[in-house]
Amino acid sequence: MKVLIGDTVLAEAANDTVVRIEGNAYWPPGSVTAGVLRDSPTPYACPWKGRAKYYDVVAGETVLRDVAWSYPDLKKSAVTRVGRDFSGYVAFDAREVTIEN
Repeated sequence: MKVLIGDTVLAEAANDTVVRIEGNAYWPPGSVTAGVLRDSPTPYACPWKGRAKYYDVVAGETVLRDVAWSYPDLKKSAVTRVGRDFSGYVAFDAREVTIEN
């Protein structure tokens, strides 16, 4: 699977390593292309996953604010609910990027 903006690959991973939750695909941290994520100060907390970390996506001259997020410190109950640890995995807003299977 790939996440793209135009021809720029933001993340690429085998389908079975991507975690799907609530309509979003979460990519393993090592599958995200170096340099495409920039920390965002936007705060958010999910009631069952915990505090999120948002990122701006940078692809050449294009900067998309708050288009990616992760949960670096998941609640233990979230891991149990999903059935695997997805701490630090990164999701991308599918309305702003292209996701190819």
